[in-house]
Amino acid sequence: MSFFSDLFAKKEKSVLGVDIGSSSLKVVQLRKERGQAILETYGELALGPYGGSEVGQATNLSAEQITETLKDLLREAKVTTTSCGVSIPFARSLLTLVKLPYRKDPQEQKTVIELEARKYIPVPVNEVQLDWFIVPQAEPAQFADAESAAPTRETVEVLLVAVHNDELALLQSVAAGAGLAASFYEIEIFSTIRAVVEDPVKPVMVIDVGAASTKTYVVEHGVVAISHAISVGSQDITRAISVSGNVSIPQAEALKKKEGLGTDGALGSPELVFSRIFSEVRRVLMQYETGHKKSVSSIIFTGGGGVTKELGAYAKKTFSIDVRVADPFKKTEAPAFMRPVLEEIGPEFAVAVGLALRKLEEV
Repeated sequence: MSFFSDLFAKKEKSVLGVDIGSSSLKVVQLRKERGQAILETYGELALGPYGGSEVGQATNLSAEQITETLKDLLREAKVTTTSCGVSIPFARSLLTLVKLPYRKDPQEQKTVIELEARKYIPVPVNEVQLDWFIVPQAEPAQFADAESAAPTRETVEVLLVAVHNDELALLQSVAAGAGLAASFYEIEIFSTIRAVVEDPVKPVMVIDVGAASTKTYVVEHGVVAISHAISVGSQDITRAISVSGNVSIPQAEALKKKEGLGTDGALGSPELVFSRIFSEVRRVLMQYETGHKKSVSSIIFTGGGGVTKELGAYAKKTFSIDVRVADPFKKTEAPAFMRPVLEEIGPEFAVAVGLALRKLEEV
């Protein structure tokens, strides 16, 4: 019987996305079935208590402490696979879009890019893992004759990506220590794009409100056209609620998710923090639209701060374009009764979902 049950068993392959953030660890386990991404389990553990601070606060733990936390999370979430992809924090990477001389020969172009990249990386090239992507040109216009259809191209836009070897070594150590087999490590921005951006062509701004900082970037044709880090994050929102309401940090964290910006000024302090974030966001928005002579079509909120209650409604009063809060679990199949909860927690899990979706492509 065991022979036949094994022989005819469905070959279902589960994969895991592991998001190692500054304030918490998140995992999402998916499997592929009839071409669909099926949600099997997910979980989150705050890092604060493991480092002597509060839930929701950014930490700076050792690889050993992160490993122990991850092992606890894998056990609590009842994760059943070791096959995974792991996130790289945006703050620990370099991401820049540059214009470089164009070369027709691919090998020559590769040499030019690798030589020029040294000018943009603040540390010796042998201390980082360097990757790059040539941004495709816009579709050429229809020209009257063949000769004018091939204008001379002098420059090429290249997205340069560099990650310090020490950061990769730490992440590899954590994954191996937790008994996981990671086939790739991906900068969190790209995981988020995969999970939350539905229209890859139109320019879309993503505002990722992390614990210690907020990342804002514009995505066009699936490429990061401009990015900027703001030194204010969701932990500042929590602290502001704590101070103004005279409550503990854990109570303030709960209030942020339960009441947030929907209390008619009762928790006015979150608005002060978001006004600082929105001020920087407007500047980046203007910089992109002026430099590229294009309008951003929509804004998507994600990250831990994205779970602030009524954030979407509040942001719509500030920005004149379409605004929504990310729902990455929409790209997965899950029981209907879970949808309200998944929609509520979704912004925090965008990176983990994006990693798992990429890992599913390997199955």
